[in-house]
Amino acid sequence: MNKTMLYIASSLLCIGSISCGNSTKQASQNNTIEEQTVVSTGMEVDSLLANADSLAEKNITVQGICTHTCKHGAKKIFLMGSDNTQTIRIEAGDLGQFSPDCVNSIVEVNGILKEQRIDEEYLVQWEERVKAQTGEKHGTGEAGCSTEKKARGETGNTTEERIADFRKKIAERKAKTGKDYLSFYFVEAESYKILE
Repeated sequence: MNKTMLYIASSLLCIGSISCGNSTKQASQNNTIEEQTVVSTGMEVDSLLANADSLAEKNITVQGICTHTCKHGAKKIFLMGSDNTQTIRIEAGDLGQFSPDCVNSIVEVNGILKEQRIDEEYLVQWEERVKAQTGEKHGTGEAGCSTEKKARGETGNTTEERIADFRKKIAERKAKTGKDYLSFYFVEAESYKILE
């Protein structure tokens, strides 16, 4: 092979690699745009709960079937994912309240994902409020809202049973992970819309 042919062959290889590099870069940019589009649409409840620890205090959009509206002023709704073990509480916050039309509809909520930690200090304060009879009344009697209890995996029927159940779960978590608290997540809504 003479020098001219070698030069032409190497030039073609360079042009080809530059061209391929640009198409790879373009494909990469297209993938990024597609990924951003997917992230900007509402994520499912299951996905939100699975990634909640890394999304806490961030603005999120979530979609799910509204299974319940709090009867005390519609200040809370609950969105369900693939089944009733995949449920997240949504609080109205500055919105004031939710429409009763949310129930049995697919609702999309934009807001901030918040973490509520249940630890020994929280439980002691709860016991003190109960003794002073200043605890928030929600649901029917001291059993609490059944939808919220289900979302948090609670099994107790009385306040005392609920507190004991939390203490047991905290002890189990501490033994497994070293963390002496339970994390429950909810969304502080900034806006919402009924999709279906």
